[in-house]
Amino acid sequence: MMNNERKIYLKNIKNKKKFILLTQILLILFILLIWEITSKIGIINNFLLSSPSKIFITIISLLKNNNLLSHIFTTLYEIIISFFIGNIIGLVIATIFWFNKTIYKVFDPFLTIINSLPKVSLGPLIIIINGANVRSIIIMALLISSILSIINIYNSFKNTDKNRIIIVKALGANKIQIFTKVVLPSNYLNIIDSFKINISMCFVGVIMGELLVSKKGIGYLINYGSQIFNMNMVLTGIFILVILTIIFYIIICKIEKAIKYK
Repeated sequence: MMNNERKIYLKNIKNKKKFILLTQILLILFILLIWEITSKIGIINNFLLSSPSKIFITIISLLKNNNLLSHIFTTLYEIIISFFIGNIIGLVIATIFWFNKTIYKVFDPFLTIINSLPKVSLGPLIIIINGANVRSIIIMALLISSILSIINIYNSFKNTDKNRIIIVKALGANKIQIFTKVVLPSNYLNIIDSFKINISMCFVGVIMGELLVSKKGIGYLINYGSQIFNMNMVLTGIFILVILTIIFYIIICKIEKAIKYK
């Protein structure tokens, strides 16, 4: 049975989390309020920087035109596909590298070079090869996200506690058993951290791809808005991206919490 000190301790932690969440919400509301006021009284240029009320009106207008949800679902589809494929690629290749250090040493400089390249410069080549379609967008997102995923997950595997590996080796475990019983379980949270980075990279890759080739999606809305000098549409697209990013981040944090306290 839980004693009073433990109950007080857990209650304090819970209250602290609530305080942090409330502070974050109030900070966001304060920023939005300052943005709205400074836009109304002319301190900032409301043509270039719009305002929260104009963004809200633009969202309603796009919803009434029956195309906003279509743009959101298109971007979500591309992000989810890129996220899952990128993480699978990262996990599989990082595992291969852990099992065979020679393969890692062969491909390490190539990974660094590809990761250093500005991916937007590869955009025209990807479009020429695959065409101006969803596949090109997903490939661009994978180029950005999967390389980082491979590097982060492999480094986590490589830095697993050596003492634990030595102990299971002494007990006669083979390499597969070491990986499944020690390396992988020890790095669940590190893999989740890699997911957090990966989702942000998928957003970057997908929006970059949509800016180049798409005729639908949030990136297309932003690009179209900039072409017709409709900054309300541009900032509406950015606002929606922020909301989507927060949703994905919360989902990954929930998964992390479930694994941590399992």
